[in-house]
Amino acid sequence: MSMTPEQAAWFRETFARLVDNVDQALMGKREVVGLVLSAMLAEGHVLLEDAPGTGKTSLAKALAASVQGTSNRIQFTPDLLPSDVTGVTIYDQQNHTFAFHKGPVFASIVLADEINRASPKTQSALLEVMEESRVTVDGVAHEVGRPFLVIATQNPIEQAGTYKLPEAQLDRFMVKTSIGYPSLAVAERILAGAVDRNPSAGLRPVITTSAVADMADLAATAHIDPAVARYSAQLVEATRDDEAARLGVSVRGAISMMRIAKVYAAAQGRHFVIPDDIKALAVPVWAHRLVLDPEAEFSGVSAEKVIQNALTAVDAPLARASA
Repeated sequence: MSMTPEQAAWFRETFARLVDNVDQALMGKREVVGLVLSAMLAEGHVLLEDAPGTGKTSLAKALAASVQGTSNRIQFTPDLLPSDVTGVTIYDQQNHTFAFHKGPVFASIVLADEINRASPKTQSALLEVMEESRVTVDGVAHEVGRPFLVIATQNPIEQAGTYKLPEAQLDRFMVKTSIGYPSLAVAERILAGAVDRNPSAGLRPVITTSAVADMADLAATAHIDPAVARYSAQLVEATRDDEAARLGVSVRGAISMMRIAKVYAAAQGRHFVIPDDIKALAVPVWAHRLVLDPEAEFSGVSAEKVIQNALTAVDAPLARASA
C-alpha cells in the first residue's frame, strides 16, 4: 500500500519537529541534522568526517533523546577488540550456564568515534550489525532492535596511526557528510556561556522508538516512478563510465539512494520521489563510494566532481507520476 498525501503531510510535520528538537543542541546545522535523520529513517548509517570538537557526540545524544532511545559512544583505539564492541559470552559458575553480556553496540544510536584508529579486525566487527542489525556471538544471533543508527567519525586531518576504511566498509555507510564549525553568531553564544555544557540533557522526546520504526515503514511506501528509478540507474552507470573513476557507484549504493530518497521526499511532504530528490542526495550518498584513478586524483579530480559530471551528462526525466 502506497503512502497517501495525508500521511506524507504528517510525516513532514513530525520530521520537522524532530529536526527542530535536535537543532536545539546542534544549533545552526539543520541541513546536517535532516540528512542524518533521513539516514536513520531509511535504516542506514552515517560517516562523519570532521575535525574534533564540532558536535558529533552532541548530535548522537540529541537524536537519541528526541526519539526516547539510548546512545552509546565507542572510542576506537588500536587495542580495541571486536568483543569490546559486540559483547562477549561469559561462563556463569554459579548457574553453570553461559550468559551473553551485550557490548556498547546495543543502543539506538551508536557513536563510533574515530573508527579508523582501530584495527581492520575490529572495524569489521561492525559490518554484520550495520548490514543486518544483529550480532552473532558463538553462533547465537542477537538483535539490536529498531531504530538502530551507527554514526562513525574519522578525523580527515590527522592520519598517523590510523587504518584506512576499506571500500567494502565505506560502501555500508548510506551517507557521508560533515558538521563543520558553528557560525560566528552561534560561536559567540557558546563563548558567552549561553549554551549548556550538555545541551542534549534537557531535550524532551518528540516521539517514541516504536514510532520511529513506524515512520521508517511508512517512508518505504513512498512511490518511485519507473522514470525516476531509470534516471538514478543512468547516473550510477555514468559514474562507472567516467575515466577518472576506477570504481563507480555499487549496486548497494543505488539501492541506498532509493531508500533515502523516499524518506527525503516524505520529509518534504510528498508521497512520491522526484528527480530533484536524487540530485540533492547524490553527493552525500554516492561520493564516498567512488574509487578514483590515482592519476586523476593527483590532477585534482574529486569524487564530488565525478558525481557532478554524471548529473550534467544525464538528462533528468521531465514527466513524472505521483502514484
